[in-house]
Amino acid sequence: MRILLADDHELVRETIAAFLESDGTFHVVQSPDLPSVEKALIAHDPFDLILLDYEMPGMNGLAGLDKILEATRPRPVALISGSANKDIAEQALERGASGFLPKSMAAKSLVNAIKFMAMGEKYAPIDFMTQEVNEADHPLKELLTDREMQVLLCLTRGLANKEIAREIELQEVTIKLHVKTLCRKLEAKNRTHAAMIAKEAGLL
Repeated sequence: MRILLADDHELVRETIAAFLESDGTFHVVQSPDLPSVEKALIAHDPFDLILLDYEMPGMNGLAGLDKILEATRPRPVALISGSANKDIAEQALERGASGFLPKSMAAKSLVNAIKFMAMGEKYAPIDFMTQEVNEADHPLKELLTDREMQVLLCLTRGLANKEIAREIELQEVTIKLHVKTLCRKLEAKNRTHAAMIAKEAGLL
């Protein structure tokens, strides 16, 4: 099976690709952003599945999904994300995505889900799709502003200040200030510690 895996976080992308290719069933082509996905669709034979990171550059939310769905029908296209919530997953499925994969999935489950979608089936984890957690009521919301929450989510994805600035369209110096404030409010030693606190609090 030929898979096009697109994610701007190199470590995440290469780790997933390694798991897939070690299975012996997949050949994986990797892309870091939406423009390179479009180039790969032209340069390579048709893919059995296209897996897009919801937050990578060029996606512009679900607009990027719509664009690739339009360009590749009837080939299956799915989303993967470390921060998108159930509402985003439901919207993606309604728009025609073949599935939604949280990055928190176990490796074996991820491989099985990708096989399933590549064969033309739809997939989304039942536990994720039936959760009733309201992010607006998350305890961290009491400490942080919406912008600080946005920066914190980027930290949990391992993004550098420059990458965060580009993604949420702020100056890098402003991101540095947000990170400093986050660490103070969360009593975190550094940005990595802040990300760990967010994950342990169940934000992802």
